[in-house]
Amino acid sequence: MFSKIVIACALVALCQAGFLHYHEAPIHYSAPDHFTPSQSYEAPAIHDEPAHEDHYVDEYAYPKYGYSYSVEDPHTGDHKSQHEERDGDVVKGEYSFLQPDGSFRKVTYTADHHSGFNAVVHNSPPVIHNH
Repeated sequence: MFSKIVIACALVALCQAGFLHYHEAPIHYSAPDHFTPSQSYEAPAIHDEPAHEDHYVDEYAYPKYGYSYSVEDPHTGDHKSQHEERDGDVVKGEYSFLQPDGSFRKVTYTADHHSGFNAVVHNSPPVIHNH
């Protein structure tokens, strides 16, 4: 019964409320001040600048690096690793990962000017789970 009285009072208050009238914000315009440039002219000052010499610097650094990383996450099942070395134009490396079927894939690669890019893929047999 109490909730019916509250609803009835709310409806009466809603009916008694008037519409909110919307008034646009007043717009004021003013003319901008115009700039008139001066009519005088001065010759630009001449400064003696030192002669610029072009220096060509060959910043070729001998490419040599090595890096490796590995991930062993039993929670997500993410198991992977990579190792790579470069000495000049010869690159050698390998990467490996655990595939969804439980098999392990390892890729060994080399790259140079003589042979190009060569990769050898090794796969272990998939893991069979007996239930």
